[in-house]
Amino acid sequence: MNKHVTGKPAQTAASEEDVIRLSDVRRRFGATPALDGVSLDVRRGEILGIIGRSGAGKSTLIRCLNGLERPDSGTIEIEGREITGLSEAELQPLRRRIGMIFQHFNLLSAKTVEENVALPLKIEGWAKAKRLARAAELLDLVGLTGKAKAYPSELSGGQKQRVGIARALAASPALLLSDEATSALDPETTRSILALLKDINRKLGLTILLITHEMEVVRNIADRVTVLDAGRIVEEGPVWQVFSRPQAETTKSLLSGIRPQLPAHIAQSLTADIAGEAILSLDIAGPAATGPLFQKLSEEFPGGYRLVHGGVDHIQEQAVGRFFIAVPADAAARLVSFAERLGAQVEVLGHVADHA
Repeated sequence: MNKHVTGKPAQTAASEEDVIRLSDVRRRFGATPALDGVSLDVRRGEILGIIGRSGAGKSTLIRCLNGLERPDSGTIEIEGREITGLSEAELQPLRRRIGMIFQHFNLLSAKTVEENVALPLKIEGWAKAKRLARAAELLDLVGLTGKAKAYPSELSGGQKQRVGIARALAASPALLLSDEATSALDPETTRSILALLKDINRKLGLTILLITHEMEVVRNIADRVTVLDAGRIVEEGPVWQVFSRPQAETTKSLLSGIRPQLPAHIAQSLTADIAGEAILSLDIAGPAATGPLFQKLSEEFPGGYRLVHGGVDHIQEQAVGRFFIAVPADAAARLVSFAERLGAQVEVLGHVADHA
């Protein structure tokens, strides 16, 4: 399995900083493995994105974390407590340490905004004055001061999700689980919700686990990303690292919409015939991405290559570059070797007639 090195403690070394700790978790539905040996830890205060195609196991994972699904084998620890053998009654205090926000908000239409936010505290037996005071505090935190007496039908989608976030924070959880929480929102509203989650993460030191199929969500706020495919982790690491140099084919496919791609008319003309020009992809990240890559290439190959497509982005304050260049076929091997010495990851994609 291709995995980025993350610098995390080994899975066998328990850490007081781990809010979530999974070890070899397996869950099958009939003959289909939904989770197939998942080992994962999430540090306190971290934002972890879990991405994968439909059916990859994301929903099963989140249901195992909140005790709605029981794994067939393996262990799950929340704040150091193993939960897989707990009874429903024993799970209830644990669930109060976990907040949940959902794609479709799950607000009670007959209750006001403040009543929705305060509902978990009412269930816990808090006095009315105390729980309404807490609701007011949280509504201020999520930018909904003045909406306490409104009903969900009077709110926009983004406002509803802010209420959902406030409700999830009511009992001061250690962990916030976000299950496709921005999928029903427009791009502008999504950005505002992500900014809010990042702000809450900073202010409260809250650990957040994001289940999503939206790569931009992970790119914008996650510290680390884990890629699931057919119930297995196929790649994980810091977001900038995984997004700049994805190793697993699943990751490459998922990221194709937000990473520069070879223009279609050139991709369609690629052949395996070693003639004309070789088309190369160069992935480069970190300090090397802002270094004199093309200056040095020009010095080494004067007039011998041309830039086809690409550019530099920034993820987690790291420069991330992806470029496609064309070079005479007989110079391709030498250019690959030279670019790799400059820190680039290079792949020969194929060959085209000159100046395709």
